[in-house]
Amino acid sequence: MSAKRALIVDDSKSARAFLARILEKYEMAVDTAENAEQAIEYLAAARPDVIFMDHMMPGMDGFQAVQSIKNNPRTAMIPIMMYTSQEGELYLGQARALGAMGVLPKQIKPADVSKVLYQLHLAPDRRLSLQEGFTPLNPAASVVVALPANEDAATPPSTEPSAHPPLVEAATLSIEARQMIESIVQTQVADLRRGFSAALDLQSERLLGDVRAAVTDLVPPPAEPQPPLPPSPAPWLIAFAASLAAAVLGFLWWRETQLSEQLVARQTATAQQSVTQLTAMREVSTSIDSTRATALTPASGDIILTVPYGEPPLAGERLEVLRTLLDDLAGSGFRGAVTITNFPGRFCLNGAPTEGFAPAVDATLTKDCSLVGNPFDDALPLAQREPVQLANLIGSVRTASAGAVEVELANGVADAVVTPYPDAGDTLTAGEWNRAAAGNNRVEIRVQPST
Repeated sequence: MSAKRALIVDDSKSARAFLARILEKYEMAVDTAENAEQAIEYLAAARPDVIFMDHMMPGMDGFQAVQSIKNNPRTAMIPIMMYTSQEGELYLGQARALGAMGVLPKQIKPADVSKVLYQLHLAPDRRLSLQEGFTPLNPAASVVVALPANEDAATPPSTEPSAHPPLVEAATLSIEARQMIESIVQTQVADLRRGFSAALDLQSERLLGDVRAAVTDLVPPPAEPQPPLPPSPAPWLIAFAASLAAAVLGFLWWRETQLSEQLVARQTATAQQSVTQLTAMREVSTSIDSTRATALTPASGDIILTVPYGEPPLAGERLEVLRTLLDDLAGSGFRGAVTITNFPGRFCLNGAPTEGFAPAVDATLTKDCSLVGNPFDDALPLAQREPVQLANLIGSVRTASAGAVEVELANGVADAVVTPYPDAGDTLTAGEWNRAAAGNNRVEIRVQPST
């Protein structure tokens, strides 16, 4: 019977080695891949019995890899376990929706692996192994046949069937066992008694020593004759010392007052600077070029956050901006909805689906681009790419506001642009096109109070 085979996909060498050692204990052959692209190339020529897939990897992430594997009829039936530090019911639901069987923690335990392999019928159940290897006790016991009192001990036993069944001296065996147990227990009790007595003696000596030391400290030493007191200083010297102390205290008070005033002034300046920056951000977000279409102009007060190519829309600094906004709304008693819309920019890209796409060099002509679009954004809807931190934030804000603040996620269309794309031509470069795409690859946050 050929050995079962597992594939580990993880960009961490130490994580691959740790999981491989666990799997090899179950007599499984282990193959590894550093990223999702290598795993897909490996699956073109091999078919493992199970795949352990990491989530955060350079290039194609774990969810995209699972979707690619499940979309291929040749590899769709291979069971996949997500092997990542991501957690939560929302993440588990996303993984299962894409076709993964479940999620294992990054700090994996051998028991977790054993359970998964048993469920996949790749390893035997240890409980059954223990039951099959259990050897029952020999039911045969020593039997002593009691001879009748009127027969001689030297008379050989009769071969005729006896009218009385043989008597098993179970009582004798029970008495001997009880005597043996009582002897062992008495020996153990005596040893414990001697040890307990020695411990009590040692503890008593320590307590007596502590009591003697405490009594010695409490009893004052005999009074020694005190030397005669020196003559008191002159009154003018006492007055000078008092004046000097008052001057030092006054200087310290003045210094503390100055520092407090400087601190207050600094905090006021910082607050004013923060207000100025916030006002400038709002003016920038609302000052939209009048040449843009009216239907595509965001409402006054909306927040527009640009998203670099390849990054999750609601992560990093954008998540912190949303966290600050939602906390302020929940704390101020706001009631209404906060709509978060993701608008993908259409970039001029070079690359291949198996190797991944990247923005083309600025000098590249747009007609030479391999793809004009946003594969990273098209891979999954915004709801499925919702990070765990955002889900936790939405849940905490909903709880803190008692349901008064509702957060909605939506996908915008790529045609709804805030920066018009240049007209296509033979001389148009990727740099000019991608600058417009970077401005359109954005997240808009709209606050709508309830009426």
